[in-house]
This record gives sequence, C-alpha cells and structure tokens, in this order.
Amino acid sequence: MKKNNSRRSAPKSFRVGIIGCGRVSPFHGLPAASQETVETLCCCDIRRECAEEKARLFGCEGVYTDYREMIRGENLNVVHLCLPHYLHAPVAMDAMAMGCHVLTEKPMSIGLQDARDMIDCASRHNVHLGVIFQNRYNAGSNLIKSALQHGSLGRIRAAKATLTWFRANEYYTGSDWKGTWDKEGGGVIIDQAIHTLDLLRWFVGDDLAFVEAHIANREHDAIEVEDVADGVLGFRGGVRASFWVMNYYSHDAEVEIEISCENGFARMVSEEARVVFHDGREFLARPNPEDSFDYGGGPSYWGASHVKQIDQFYEALSADEAPEIDGTEALKTQAMICAIYESGKTRKRVLL
Repeated sequence: MKKNNSRRSAPKSFRVGIIGCGRVSPFHGLPAASQETVETLCCCDIRRECAEEKARLFGCEGVYTDYREMIRGENLNVVHLCLPHYLHAPVAMDAMAMGCHVLTEKPMSIGLQDARDMIDCASRHNVHLGVIFQNRYNAGSNLIKSALQHGSLGRIRAAKATLTWFRANEYYTGSDWKGTWDKEGGGVIIDQAIHTLDLLRWFVGDDLAFVEAHIANREHDAIEVEDVADGVLGFRGGVRASFWVMNYYSHDAEVEIEISCENGFARMVSEEARVVFHDGREFLARPNPEDSFDYGGGPSYWGASHVKQIDQFYEALSADEAPEIDGTEALKTQAMICAIYESGKTRKRVLL
C-alpha cells in the first residue's frame, strides 16, 4: 500500500477510547488493549455502569459518559465506535474533527450521503477512517479471494449467497433502536446479512451496475423493518449475483456463498471454504484452532477475526497509511446496501 506523505507523521503510541460499551465492545476493547502501541485506553457509555464494567474487563481506568469530554480529557488520537447505527456518522465526524482516527463497527452509516460526508471529514482533518468487515480476514475468505484474483478459476459466471438466521421479537423489543428505519436503518440486510453481502461483492471484485431487490416483514410484528429480502446484484462486467436472506428460521444456520466460474467453483459454508476445479484439483481452508483470541465470550460471528482487522488497522496507523478497509472501500458496500433498500421500497431496479 502506497504511503500518503501528505498526512501528519504517525505518533509513536496511541491514546484510545472505546465509545459505546454494549455487547460488541469487547471485540474492540480487548484487541485494542493487546496492542503494544496503545499507551492509554478508556471507555465511554451514556450508562456509566456499562463503561465501568468494560473498563474492568479491558484493564483500564478512564470512565466517561460524554465522548467529547473523554477525547479532550485523555487527549485521544484514536476512537472505536460500538454504537447504534444512526450514531456512527455524527460521532465519527465529531471525533475526526477533534483529531482522532476512527474505527467504526458496521454499517458505516445509515444513509449514503452520511458515508460520503464521513470520508470527506477524514480527508479534511487528516485522519484515517476504518470500518469493520472482519469476515474478510477469515481463512476461507482469503482462500476464495486469492483463487479468484489468481485467475485460474477463469471468468466468474454467477454468484449466490444465503443467510437464514433467527431473531426473536424480544431481540428487538429489548432495544430502543433496533427494528427501526430511522435508528437501525433496516433489518436483516443492514444488521445480519451485511457481512455476507460485503463478501459477495468483494469476491466478485467489480463495480455494481444495478440492484433489484424485494424486501418484506413476514414474521416480526414488533418491528417496522424487513426480516426477509432477496434480489440480484448486477455487476458492470456482466456477473449476476443472487441473494436470499431472512431472520425467522429456527436457528442461525451456516451462511453459504458460492461463486461459479469457467474452470470450477468456490464455495464457503460458515468460515470453511472449498475451491474445486473441473480437472479434479481441490483446495480447502478451515479456521485454525490455534488462531484464536479470547474476547470474553459471545458467538463466533461477532468477532472471530475482529482482532486481525484491528491489528491491521493499528499497523496502518503506525505507518501513517490508510487501513485496508477504509471509508472509500466501505462506501462500496454502503452504496450496495442503500440501493437494496431503495429498490425494495420502490419495487424498481436501481442503477448505480
């Protein structure tokens, strides 16, 4: 990755704040605490008891209920955002304006213009913006991406993805923001399936030409957003990628992605990937049991590779380079998600 010499020199160490101390915060706080370059770590949540709990878990002392006060008081230069979706953009831009690099959980934002504004803000204040799409760092994801980039599979003919998970009504009613258009930005697409759709787009590796999708709410009377969606992603090179996702199955079944190519196919089931050639050659990638990190519990899909992406984020900051998944890269997936919703709501094909 080419170094951008126009940015300020990288500091020798980082003073880091975790903003939002809910369930996903250990997948940021613990990897951040393990970084040799992190000098200071502190926590912020509007519920002080949550910030105190996570500060104990992360082994740090600074506890705040106001993120601006935390950034100023601790002279921070990096923040991680583990917040409800609708807060990602405004808090990120506040923090960047105060001189902080930002690593935010997915989605980058709810709206497409907010995402663009975040990128502009990072550029204007000479800081870096990273967005979590940790599944790209799984062994299976890397095998498929490498095989496709190598070219030995030949031209991609088509692709497909399915996600069938379960979210009870209580998953939504126990929150003051989930299941809403204005705060969560959607349902199964922007919350559960976004990682799968990001991988699908990343594997194909081409710009989108159009999106045509259908969305509906069939089984969750407590929410206003979709719990099922299907559609087709049309890429400029001619590839068509189909998807079907829903969250009213009996359990969280294994996610499946398949890429059909001229000389074979690549298939991912959960984190295991298989690349099979028509001539009989076959390659397999599984998660390495020794390649693990203790996040303090939680389901594997939350953070099996968070630590890998966070390591890369800090390596990039130390070199004064943009992280691999920066705002510009994440914007491609954000545009796809927004187009799916626009198509689903208008029942029309959306051109990109």
